[in-house]
Amino acid sequence: MIPLPESLQAALDEPWRPVGTAGLVVTSLGFGLLFILALGSEPGWIPLLDGVNLLFHEAGHPLFGLFGWEPLTVLGGTLMQLLVPLGVTGSFLLRRDTVGVAVAGVWTFENLLNIARYVADARAQVLPLVGGGEHDWAELLGRWGCLAQDTVLGQVLRAMGWLGMLACWAWLIWRWRASRPA
Repeated sequence: MIPLPESLQAALDEPWRPVGTAGLVVTSLGFGLLFILALGSEPGWIPLLDGVNLLFHEAGHPLFGLFGWEPLTVLGGTLMQLLVPLGVTGSFLLRRDTVGVAVAGVWTFENLLNIARYVADARAQVLPLVGGGEHDWAELLGRWGCLAQDTVLGQVLRAMGWLGMLACWAWLIWRWRASRPA
């Protein structure tokens, strides 16, 4: 196993910040609202949150386009859409901020709901695209010979998103219980 740099290892050796009951309740209410919005909205689209995620997605295309490889340019939108919340999660992880990791983790997995919607639309192409152009996932799945599996892949990503969000919430509850006095 490759050893971690000392400063990174030292940060990860720190104890997690305790979770207070008020923090758990407020965060749980926020998660509950997010889940209700996700269940009640068009599958995989929460207007304010996914509007922000879409900005990261669109910024990813020209950013990854700098590498000059067309498949990476196409995939770059989805990569950036995931890398931004993963980076935020990593930042909270290094600070051992329990609530921050749970919230950023839910944000990361919520992105999978929107990505699932986009992947599942690869053949039908009924979703409106920002700026027109090619459908990222029709291009990628077609290139990889998986276009006929677009809806199945979308269902898998959607399930992963929901399971991941619920796992983040469960982890937060577990950390809350672990931080309570004996």
